Amino acid sequence: MNRPDAPAARETFDDVVLPHLDAGYRLARWLTRNEHDAEDVVQEASLRALRYFRTFAGGNGRAWFLRIVRNACHGGRRPFQAVTDPFDEEHHSAVQSHSDPETLMLRTSDASQVERAINSLPDRFRELLILRELEGLSYRELADVMDIPIGTVMSGLSRARDALRGVLVNELKRSRPSERIAEQERRINEVVV
Repeated sequence: MNRPDAPAARETFDDVVLPHLDAGYRLARWLTRNEHDAEDVVQEASLRALRYFRTFAGGNGRAWFLRIVRNACHGGRRPFQAVTDPFDEEHHSAVQSHSDPETLMLRTSDASQVERAINSLPDRFRELLILRELEGLSYRELADVMDIPIGTVMSGLSRARDALRGVLVNELKRSRPSERIAEQERRINEVVV
């Protein structure tokens, strides 16, 4: 017989939370901008998830855990301060060792530009983009994680993409010769839909 305050009979903490620890760490890493704080956030979120697992009513465990991670980033016992931490390209990408040096340089440069652009966005926009584009959450999952209506998710993502596009174009104008800007703007518009 199921208790009303227990998760679905066959779901265990290990089944619901553990598969999403990496996604939780990636989200915390983007929100805190610091590896060590991200580890602390995921540990705190895991403890909270374990402590309150009996309140999990079933459904999407990923969205439930990422919401706990997000809340831990924003309102834990101590606020996790966002500090600048260099992006480790080797750790965060699958760059092929057989790529030529020019391609490797361009990938690193592009990744650095995108990271700087994302980090310059307001927290709400950054969270929406990270969860949607990097973690692959659906609009419904985003609404659940961020505790906002789905319409707000859609309009927020639109504004976040516009802001990202604007930052990338402005950075491009500062860093590239004018004859290459039009081509780069076209590429940005194709990617940031």
